[in-house]
Amino acid sequence: MTATSELQARKTAAVSRGVATRNIYAVRAENAELWDAEGRRYLDFAVGIAVNNTGHRHPKVMAAVAEQAQAFTHTCFHVAPYESYIRLAERLNEITPGDFPKKTMLVSSGAEAVENAIKMARAHTGRSGVIAFTGAFHGRTLLGMALTGKVMPYKKSFGAMPAEVVHAPFPNEFHGISEAEALRTLEGMFASTVDPERIAAMIVEPVQGEGGFNIAPAGFLRALREICDKYGIVLIADEVQAGMARTGTMFGFDHSGVVPDVVTMAKGLAGGFPLSAVTGRAEIVDAPHPGGVGGTYGGNPIAVAASHAVLDVIKEEDLCQRAAEIGEKIRARLSAIAERQGMECIGDVRGLGAMNAFELVKDRSSRAPDAELTAAIVAEAEARGLILLSCGTRYNVIRLLPPLTIPWDQLDEALDMIEASVEAAVQKTAAAA
Repeated sequence: MTATSELQARKTAAVSRGVATRNIYAVRAENAELWDAEGRRYLDFAVGIAVNNTGHRHPKVMAAVAEQAQAFTHTCFHVAPYESYIRLAERLNEITPGDFPKKTMLVSSGAEAVENAIKMARAHTGRSGVIAFTGAFHGRTLLGMALTGKVMPYKKSFGAMPAEVVHAPFPNEFHGISEAEALRTLEGMFASTVDPERIAAMIVEPVQGEGGFNIAPAGFLRALREICDKYGIVLIADEVQAGMARTGTMFGFDHSGVVPDVVTMAKGLAGGFPLSAVTGRAEIVDAPHPGGVGGTYGGNPIAVAASHAVLDVIKEEDLCQRAAEIGEKIRARLSAIAERQGMECIGDVRGLGAMNAFELVKDRSSRAPDAELTAAIVAEAEARGLILLSCGTRYNVIRLLPPLTIPWDQLDEALDMIEASVEAAVQKTAAAA
């Protein structure tokens, strides 16, 4: 029995079936590389699902964590607060979009950030309704599930969702939903489905993550801002996956110039340590009564120290610019592959900065999804030593999330693996047909 098969057997016996995993049991990682229990090396194009934007174990992050561990690891900010939390709040207030007074709270996960942002919006407006979008992902908690616009695996079999959460269409030209149509439907909902004066918040991702790396058009975000202003609705930017330099700017909303009222952050915020944040207009973030928001581990000092180091690294190593350069290289290579004869299975190549994806279809005329080919490409890549993730409501999108610190030769190596994986999967699929 191999080390991996033994671990797999133990996992099956001891861990909840609902916790899905891959058979890559990590033992060591460094920047863009990861080694498994068999000693096999992988290039990591998942990085903990966009968490390690600064790479695995960035030296400055590890040094900051080690230094903080020598002081204290946990006091609970509600019991014995500490300066580093306050300073991180000040930094996030400064770098998030908008030139107005802001405040911040820290928690531990993206779902927590989203839930607290909704609580703040409800407390501020005195309303309870929330608008999210088809294809959205906002977490696995009860409210997070309700806000999420993808049934399987996130909502199926988990019963009734919280009330007063409605989904509007997210524009997707490739799937036949224009920006104008999405906006018309949203406005129509105010006449037929939900009273806009009962809506506390509208939450939107600048680039949908689980939904398929669908980019929100700048005009669409501007229109949402106008609608929210018209009806007194709090506009929440879910930057959990798109933030922290991933798209080539600090936040995905920066590409549109639209300023949200509240921003939720997590994933890349702390370089592999659990930390999330809600930052927004001071009057909104201040709306809950004292004690109404928070959590035992929220703003853990180890994670806060890591986050300070991450923000330093993003600035010092100009990771926004590097993300843009990485993205240009990835999209150019993917587009070249898609243009080759026999590669008509690649229906679309899209992305912002280093948040890129390609969508697999049975043919470019019908654009029918090819989930089987998608899974085959992911498996072929893994066999070659590259970790990829799929996404999309039709399970036919492969997303590419290299660390923003990946060496150029390793990026080239990974792109070669992707090309070889697509070729092999296409050939095997054709042979089996």
